[in-house]
Amino acid sequence: MADLKQNELQRQRQEKLSQLKSLNSNIYPQPNLENKISTVDAKEKMDNAVLIAGRLMSLRGHGKIMFADLQDQAGKIQLFFQEKTLADKMSQTKLLDLGDIISVSGTIFKTQAGEITINVEKFQILAKNIRPLPEKFHGLKDVEIAYRQRYVDLIVNPESRQVFETRTKVLSEMRHFLDDHGFMEVETPVLQPVYGGAAAKPFVTHHNELDMDMYLRISDELYLKRLIIGGFEKVYEVSRDFRNEGVSRFHNPEFTQIEFYWAYVDYEVLMKFTEDLIKHLLMVTKNTLKISFQGTELDFEKPIKRLTFKDAISEKTGIDIDQIKSEEDFKKELENKKLKVDLKNVYGLGACFDELYKQHVRPQIIEPTFIMDYPSEMISLAKRKENDPTKIASFQLLVCGTEFLKAYNELNDPKDQSDRWMDEQKLADQGSEIASQFDSDYIRALEYGMPPTAGWGMGLDRFVQLVTDSPTIKDVILFPSMRKED
Repeated sequence: MADLKQNELQRQRQEKLSQLKSLNSNIYPQPNLENKISTVDAKEKMDNAVLIAGRLMSLRGHGKIMFADLQDQAGKIQLFFQEKTLADKMSQTKLLDLGDIISVSGTIFKTQAGEITINVEKFQILAKNIRPLPEKFHGLKDVEIAYRQRYVDLIVNPESRQVFETRTKVLSEMRHFLDDHGFMEVETPVLQPVYGGAAAKPFVTHHNELDMDMYLRISDELYLKRLIIGGFEKVYEVSRDFRNEGVSRFHNPEFTQIEFYWAYVDYEVLMKFTEDLIKHLLMVTKNTLKISFQGTELDFEKPIKRLTFKDAISEKTGIDIDQIKSEEDFKKELENKKLKVDLKNVYGLGACFDELYKQHVRPQIIEPTFIMDYPSEMISLAKRKENDPTKIASFQLLVCGTEFLKAYNELNDPKDQSDRWMDEQKLADQGSEIASQFDSDYIRALEYGMPPTAGWGMGLDRFVQLVTDSPTIKDVILFPSMRKED
């Protein structure tokens, strides 16, 4: 029934389009509207003539007078069409529909009800809406359609537009913050002959001219650290990264990440820097350090809690990871504690620890927390702690059971890096799809010497989720990855 109604409305609009064509052969004109102003600015021009343009979002009345609401990027304003002013042109208002894009010139006045309105003296249809918008009082409620047809979502849901305006503001402020602290923004390859910088499955493509397989980057870490070796001391990149893995409320195959690398400091400096950055972003976008995310109140005024990975595991499961030296020991300890951990396609002790953490520990950590000092098996690019080589100098920010960023002291010993990658290759031989590749050029670069460096990476999409209180990552990505419609 709904489809029949939709088809009939489309037929009627096509007829109106034909009538417009009979009146004017140019039904999709290209006027110069450089001098138009926004609906918000127009409301400040009482008793003055204005020129605006936008989309019709409501039509009320008939005959000799008609009211309408016109929406542009800034907001809405009421329009008043009357035969007294428009004369013969008033008849063309019958050809207007919700969703049409028009330009309007007229004088600002205030109605008896007190609403600021434009008395329309001239109007022009710029683009005809053929496909009706969702009903006025219901909006676009089907989230599947909202993600697939973001253009419709943005037209009818002002809160969606606000989310993406906030996203732009967050990204802009992050750049300003890093720029103001002496970092240089750079660009590194998206197509890489060897992928690296994270434990993830890549997308594979082929370059015909070079006749070689290449990978969409899973991270830009190894290239940014090459720049540190080259002599730049503070670099960052806003990168589109790609991981050929699952989709969830916090995962999309294509996502935006911000990574920076800072020579001659350690991860303690980065923890303080992270707190300063987050406070800055929250104050700029929310004007408060106390926010709510999906019903949970979060306080970023107080220092972010610090907890070692070992203590987090011990608190939540009773397992002492320092006593576990092999995968067999790990599985026996799970049996002793009567804990179930899905270890399908999990290879290596570090990956086992990671699954235990993800399945039994991370979801229970709600308040903002730095989880520190992972076992060395978990991140092959991170530097071991001097006082305990079984751990790496690392931290991850958790909020509401979700990872928002990760940072660590960078491994700059080429022999240790080579050995760690050889261990990763053994895991790949066992069947691991997320083991790191051996990058011989990066080892060569390290042999020229990399200063002590700390690095940091944040998923922009997740952080925007937090700031905008959005339940799923699809709400903060303009065009998220979706299955085919059919």
